[in-house]
Amino acid sequence: MLGALAGATLLPALALPGLSHAAAADAAEPLKEIARRKGLRFGTAVGGGRNQFGDAAYRALVERECGIIVAENEMKWQGLEPARDAYRFGPADAMLAWARDKGMAMRGHNLFWQAEKWLPAWVAREDFGADPKRGVEALMRKHVKTVCEHFGSALDSWDVVNEAVDPADGKLRQNALTRPLGAIEQIDLAFRLAHEYAPHAQLVYNDYMRGDAGSARHRAGVLALLAELKKRGTPVDALGLQSHIGSWDDIDGGKNQGTSGRQRDLAEWRRFLDEVTGMGYGLLITEFDVNDRRLPADIARRDAGVAAAARDYLDLTLSYPGLRDFLLWGMSDNISWLQTWDEAPRKDKLPMRPCPYDAQLRAKPLREAIAAAMRGMPARQA
Repeated sequence: MLGALAGATLLPALALPGLSHAAAADAAEPLKEIARRKGLRFGTAVGGGRNQFGDAAYRALVERECGIIVAENEMKWQGLEPARDAYRFGPADAMLAWARDKGMAMRGHNLFWQAEKWLPAWVAREDFGADPKRGVEALMRKHVKTVCEHFGSALDSWDVVNEAVDPADGKLRQNALTRPLGAIEQIDLAFRLAHEYAPHAQLVYNDYMRGDAGSARHRAGVLALLAELKKRGTPVDALGLQSHIGSWDDIDGGKNQGTSGRQRDLAEWRRFLDEVTGMGYGLLITEFDVNDRRLPADIARRDAGVAAAARDYLDLTLSYPGLRDFLLWGMSDNISWLQTWDEAPRKDKLPMRPCPYDAQLRAKPLREAIAAAMRGMPARQA
């Protein structure tokens, strides 16, 4: 979204002269404490694999920096019920127990992921019987009831519906659940069921729209969805901003990457957030990272560009005082999903550097950009 900032000035890792980035981060105030002073919860997604939850050093980094976590895949439907009635709560339960032991909160992600390829394979093949509408309603109720009752009050925020809007045309995605029921009807039902079985929780619609020109239809589709849900009285509390920012938009062949282009993107983003909050919805950042595919190979220049893009985006987005949760999608470069995402790779095939810590868990300029943005944001009302 915010393009190649090759000429940006390199930001210091932390304002502690004479220390390396890693030593400075060890001596610095944890990001969760900076956030807490302003009434914000800061955290990250954590995956259940050996290089995240299974890695003691990575866990220690998360414990030091984060006040809230979200499971990367372990609470998604395909993770919890890979085969019909074959529930697999163990990995998510272990993560939740760890979070509680370390004084971290945890979000739920997610009850329904709308792209059909991300539904459990057995759901996509399900025979919903002679009355498929009732069959879909029964399956959705069973899923929400089982999951929400299992985790109970331990989770105070849920991504109820994930990525319902097709960015190509702004229309609602279709899947095995929406075809019998109707797309808007299925989304409405998902939130009503979540409200019934998790009445204590913040209920969130989560999506990855951005401010660049290539995301215009996506933004419009999300606004239309939120307006329709508001009209129906659907119990949606907030919009989750995935915030996968950086060099995504190819619509102009890279011409929109300079300062004026970035300012246009930010202006569009502010207009979008104003419309969302104007409908009465809250905001949260759910999956932040920075795609650096158009930044130079040189690490110093690349890290400077990532940090500058993050600061622009965060200064704007965190200026909305109703935004109370800010989560990254990974703390260190080596575990980022962007390393294997083939839709927007670096042309030079170098590993991306989208996170505040590098593969050796050393702090980068992005960490200080995040810290500075949180220090500068308005305090949240208690």
